[in-house]
Amino acid sequence: EQPDWPQRDRCILSKGHGCLALYTLLADKGFFEKSQLQQFCKTGALLGGHPESKVPGVEASTGALGHGLAIGVGMALATKIKQLNSHIFVVMGDGEINEGAVWESALSAGHHQLDNLVAIIDYNKLQSYGTTKEILDLEPLIPKWQSFGFETCEVDGHNVDALKQCFASLDFNCKKPKAIICHTIKGKGLSFAENNPAWHHKSGMKTEQIQAMYEELS
Repeated sequence: EQPDWPQRDRCILSKGHGCLALYTLLADKGFFEKSQLQQFCKTGALLGGHPESKVPGVEASTGALGHGLAIGVGMALATKIKQLNSHIFVVMGDGEINEGAVWESALSAGHHQLDNLVAIIDYNKLQSYGTTKEILDLEPLIPKWQSFGFETCEVDGHNVDALKQCFASLDFNCKKPKAIICHTIKGKGLSFAENNPAWHHKSGMKTEQIQAMYEELS
């Protein structure tokens, strides 16, 4: 009801190519008309292929990967300075955390004891051109975040109850930022897309593919 309220919590979708999920939630919450979803990526439309701050409810323009955590660190530090009781959540992809800016930001978050900052990693072990293990192995991922001063936990990213429990257990007075490693399956729910990197940039789908998607989702 007050999207610009200074004491609001903020969520940054750093993996901006996942914007359709964000747009759907924002439309459901009444930030803009649901009819805007049908104009996605059309010329002159409000909703583009990456989220922009001009869209009501979008906290940061993202999609140039690796910058969301830096923005989140700035917001978390600013709310600390202003003595606001706000929490900052940053959703990142596992391929995205190949970026050096992510680890520079993590180092800063630990140094400043930003316990109001939560990094959420979508750990599906795939990125645009193959597995994370092949392209740039992230393991051991949890000890990495811990070494940067983060309180960490891991969870089944498809289990809503487990996610709720994980978020409810966060300690915002421990003087440590948090990292939640969400183990997920890329393309979950569509047998022909699961764990298939070819669907990372999928476009121009045939009618029978779209019909198959509807049938599996129902």
